[in-house]
Order: sequence, then structure tokens, then C-alpha cells
Amino acid sequence: MTLSNNQRRKMKSAARLYAVQALFQLEATGQTVDSIMGEFETHRFGAVYDGDELAEGDVDTFRSVVADAVNHQAQIDQMTDRALVAKWPIARIDPTLRALFRAAGAELVASDTPPKVVIVEYIDVAAAFFPDSKEPSFVNAVLDHMAREARPQAFD
Repeated sequence: MTLSNNQRRKMKSAARLYAVQALFQLEATGQTVDSIMGEFETHRFGAVYDGDELAEGDVDTFRSVVADAVNHQAQIDQMTDRALVAKWPIARIDPTLRALFRAAGAELVASDTPPKVVIVEYIDVAAAFFPDSKEPSFVNAVLDHMAREARPQAFD
């Protein structure tokens, strides 16, 4: 079956949301990256809960975001710290936002996804986790700073 560009885009968006959840779970539980990725791919992608089907995620996007977030975590956390106000080191922010910044940072430092696409995608993820709140605009500001540091040439 051939997927349309719109279907592929939706699957990548779903994969980003799942990657944030997986990174959150990784930090919260201490499970291994492989066990968490396996759990998501087997039990979450396309699963049905209370009659609602979860979106099918793009497995390659999910795997690369999670793996790159883990492999580049120190660099990403330092970039995030520089983007945050000095009084709010990454260790003090909400763990969901920390996972989100790590996932987005992974795409900024280790993928060829245009920074503006990364920012928009993760603002949408923030809105899914924090509806009716200020977090999406906070995420926008932090990711804009991170993107300009990671790929300044994209903003010339």
C-alpha cells in the first residue's frame, strides 16, 4: 500500500508524540531504550483504547528520534539549559517538557528535518500534552533558541 504525503506526515507527527512519551517513560522508569521502543511499537502504535484508535506512528522516525535523543542527551540538555532562563535549569522543568525538548533537540542536532518544521511539530505535541495552557508558546521560544544554536545557517 502506498501512503499519501499527508498520511506520511501524520505518521511522523504521531511518531514524535510517541517519542516524547517514550523519553518520559525512559526517565521515569529506568527501563532500557530497547524495551521501551519495543513496547511502543508492539502495544501503542495503532492500539485501540476505549474505542479510540491511536494513530499509527512512523517507526523509523520514532526510532531515530528516541535513539538520537539518548545518544546526544548531554549536548541537547546543555542546549536546552542555554535556551531556558538561568533560574530554570532543565532538571527543574516539567518532565514532559524535558522529554519534548530532548526529542526536538534530537531532530535539530541529528536529522535533516528543517528547523522550522521541528519547531511547529513540537509546538503541536506541547499543545496535545498541555491543552489550554501557556506551554506551547514557552516551547516555541525555547525551541527557536535551540534551533538557532544548532543550525544557524537555516535562519540566514
